Amino acid sequence: MAHRDREDRPQRSRRRGQGELEVQVLAALRESAVPVTAAWVQERLGGDLAYTTVVTILTRLLAKDAVARERRGRSFAWTPTADVAGLAALKMRRLLDGEGDREAVLASFVTALSPDDEQVLRALLEAAHPAEPTAAHDDAGTGGTRTGGAGTGGTTWAGDEPGAPGVPGAPAGSAGRTED
Repeated sequence: MAHRDREDRPQRSRRRGQGELEVQVLAALRESAVPVTAAWVQERLGGDLAYTTVVTILTRLLAKDAVARERRGRSFAWTPTADVAGLAALKMRRLLDGEGDREAVLASFVTALSPDDEQVLRALLEAAHPAEPTAAHDDAGTGGTRTGGAGTGGTTWAGDEPGAPGVPGAPAGSAGRTED
């Protein structure tokens, strides 16, 4: 029996990261202005994936509402309904929905944000929910109420002083405040 060196063995391709193929398929779909077939996607990705693999990925994206399909003959034509950021947001929402203590998960998430990411999140929250002209309220019992609004340089939180009560486990002044 002949001994084979490791160098003689064919090299396996690296294992793809979780969701990597979904991102590649979604990016390929977004390159087209019209609905395309799985065969088109397969060709666009270089043809090294099996057709059935491409169909499986498209079907998983359909279940995540990231693509839509329409019958075209005996096959389907596929269209993206989300971009890569939308797909990532969907994954985040599904993870959050799967947890029993949403507040703890969100608190852990926001306390781990960099200051730049925290500012982006604050600006996005403010844009999504502009401050009402009436006084803000705090039903969550976090000790912080939302104040300020457009043109005030961003959302501030009453009780953001050091040592002020906030989300359990979140440092004072963090984006971990909640509002209804």
